Amino acid sequence: MKKVYSDDPREQEIELQRHFNIRLNLFFFSAFAIFTVIIVRLAILQFVEGPTLAQQGTGLRVKDVPLPPTRGTIYAAGGEKLAYSTPVQSLYITLQKDYSKNSTRGKENRPEAIALAEKLKEAFDKYGDPNGTPMTLDDIVDAMDLEYRRANGFAPRRIKIDLTDQEIAYFLERKDQFPGLDIVEESIRHYDEDRVAVQTIGYLRKFSSTLDVSWYDSVRETMAAENKDPGLEYTAEEFVGFDGLEMQYQHELRGKNGYKSVPIDPRNMATGIPELTAPQKGYDLHTTINKNVQLTAQQAITDQLKWLHTNPVSGKLHPNAKTGYAVAMEVETGNIIAMASMPDYDSNVWKSGGVSGEVWKEIENSYKNGTITPFGSGRSGHNFESTILLGSTIKPLSVLIGLNEGLFTTNTTYNDRGIAYFGRNDSSRVRNSGSHAYGSMDPSRAIYKSSNTFMVDMVGKRLYNKYGAEGIDVWDKYMKDFGLGVSTGIDLPSEYLGKLEYKDENETPLARLVYASFGQQGKYTAMQLAQFTATLASRGKRMEPHLVNKITDSDGTIVKKIEPKVLNELNFKQEHWNEVISGMKTDVSAFNGFPYDFARKTGTSEQSYRGKMIDNGVFIAFAPRENPKLAVAVVVPEGGFGSMSAAPIARKIFDAYDQEYGLDGVPKKAKQTETEQNSPVNP
Repeated sequence: MKKVYSDDPREQEIELQRHFNIRLNLFFFSAFAIFTVIIVRLAILQFVEGPTLAQQGTGLRVKDVPLPPTRGTIYAAGGEKLAYSTPVQSLYITLQKDYSKNSTRGKENRPEAIALAEKLKEAFDKYGDPNGTPMTLDDIVDAMDLEYRRANGFAPRRIKIDLTDQEIAYFLERKDQFPGLDIVEESIRHYDEDRVAVQTIGYLRKFSSTLDVSWYDSVRETMAAENKDPGLEYTAEEFVGFDGLEMQYQHELRGKNGYKSVPIDPRNMATGIPELTAPQKGYDLHTTINKNVQLTAQQAITDQLKWLHTNPVSGKLHPNAKTGYAVAMEVETGNIIAMASMPDYDSNVWKSGGVSGEVWKEIENSYKNGTITPFGSGRSGHNFESTILLGSTIKPLSVLIGLNEGLFTTNTTYNDRGIAYFGRNDSSRVRNSGSHAYGSMDPSRAIYKSSNTFMVDMVGKRLYNKYGAEGIDVWDKYMKDFGLGVSTGIDLPSEYLGKLEYKDENETPLARLVYASFGQQGKYTAMQLAQFTATLASRGKRMEPHLVNKITDSDGTIVKKIEPKVLNELNFKQEHWNEVISGMKTDVSAFNGFPYDFARKTGTSEQSYRGKMIDNGVFIAFAPRENPKLAVAVVVPEGGFGSMSAAPIARKIFDAYDQEYGLDGVPKKAKQTETEQNSPVNP
């Protein structure tokens, strides 16, 4: 075995000394390396990461409290203000101490807060608006949020909005007597007193009320982000869009809030002098709604409902016709000129961000937009929704499907006997309205006479014979290509897509296709009906409807321009379009004397109620027949025949549009004014 050490004692000592020196050197080298790493790390902390860490440390002691900006204005097509904000002065308080009941110090300080509330009430009672609702002591204490239920200690609490000049002067002169009080400029939202398309415009409520509104989930996610923009921080008391355009364009209308950078102490209470960053005003919306046409549509529905209550249609009155809906859409642009959901309400009731129980009872059945949702302006007498079966208004599309699928041609002749049979052993039957037998007819005449039997025998049954059960999918695709059962693309939230009863598997595929062929298997909104009508008018171009055509900043500079958009285009033969549109000539007395050739289709959809059938009125039309400008759809639940209940409303809308824009491109209002100016003055 090899020896490690020599037998010589001196050599052993030298060898041990050498190993000791090696270990000592290794120790010093390791210590040097460790200290070098520590020194380098300290240098990095000092010179590289120091500013960032210092900023983070400051951030722990400074909080950014958002200050809501002034909301943008919503204009009608003629420049009228439909929704606008006016500046007001509000009184805010930032708590200087802990006043909560949950801590010993808070209990000791509590009497100071109550005394301050009493002084505020005394000032409000003496200098406030004598016609306003007085604030009670409990109201003031609740607004102070002494228990931090709504905000942290450093966050200002709004005590009162819209101070009078006397209140402002009183508090400014006595700032030393009211520590933590600030007067902040805010805004109050106003809506056109003529109640122009109120459900379409929407309304505002406090942001704290949006917890169950999924539309604001993205806002809450942004606010929860680590590196959030303080300009996008919402306050609980801030007013935000809750429906209509106010919600759809919330981000554009809101602008960017300012914020107050408040130094705070370890107890989360404000300390030091805050720094202010000014808010940025929201953008303005310029809508396509023409105020005069809109008001005409609203009044026409109201007048027609009254007329139906006092004038017999088909031998009886219609007292349960209590609601009506109309949409007017430009064929070439997709502009929505009017969108009426009646009855309506005064949306100025939301000024304070909420309504009393008494007011709620008055508006709960009229604050929703019935042209895009089933739950519109209340319910008809038998609780019918605003989305009803289309009835005969579907027949132009039924014929188009038959022609395009080769089920028949434009020259095909059908013998209408007034009744059609289907099902096993022809056990089921469908009759024409009034059991009329129209005799020999081509497809165009089938639309004109509104023949149910033609649709059953030539479309429903033949589509089933060609595709079997898959005929349902074929039908569904055509419906959606025309905007029925699918989103129209309208720039409004909460659009209802319709109820597709032809997909109900409780019926046989044949029965579903048969009933769908003459309008008894699908419930759609008035907005979908208007888009469907405009697609017929344009011969296959389904335009995206929109209510806003441009967005501008406070200086009037265009931020965004909304251009017409084709959602999809249908390439049917021109002879098929000609055949269908030529059949849209139902006799409608309400249009007697109308100076334009126009295409139209009435509908009377039947709806069962406790074993009896009730008629709903539906009417679609576009004008002129050649080079059409405007498409109109009207729905009157429980109104009876569409020609008598819905058509008169459409006539007034067309006349109003002709005055404002001209169905021939020449506004009659301007022409009339020019004629009056050029007329000689009688001596």
